[in-house]
Amino acid sequence: MKNFFSPGNLITITGGALAFIGMTAYFTDSVNLSVPTFFYGVPILLIGLGLKTAEIGPVLLINKEKFKRDEYKRPKEITNLVADVTRWRYGQKAHLESSLEALKLWNEDNPPQLVELEEISREEKQGLRMHFILNDVPFDQWLEKQERLNRFFAKGLESEFIINDNKKEFDLFLFY
Repeated sequence: MKNFFSPGNLITITGGALAFIGMTAYFTDSVNLSVPTFFYGVPILLIGLGLKTAEIGPVLLINKEKFKRDEYKRPKEITNLVADVTRWRYGQKAHLESSLEALKLWNEDNPPQLVELEEISREEKQGLRMHFILNDVPFDQWLEKQERLNRFFAKGLESEFIINDNKKEFDLFLFY
């Protein structure tokens, strides 16, 4: 249901409704109503459709209440990272596009996809679990960048990988 209320959907529905009202008014000889609604509705509809073609939905954040409650126990950079990927994005192929490009973990045709986040605790350490779908970036390439990942998103992180059985998905743990 939350995906229905994306900005692209709301603008598309608004533009479509205005265009429909304008066309209906035109055919029922209500010229005063048809001109503004149709001429505003069609461009708004087209803008909404344009947004829908370039839309990336927010990443699923598991246990949002715990994440908000423990806000001051984590580095500010991690909080900003989570805020960035849990909102609607437009004009990008994947979440963290510029970060993955800087890390050289990017494939233009089929980039890795971040699909889920979760704040975790293990052995008295707090951390963030990031669940990725590999796509065309091999897992070995991620392992080569592990040292850089320890300092890329925030200083003093410890990273750990767990690859799933299907070898197409993995979890990246960032402990702070």
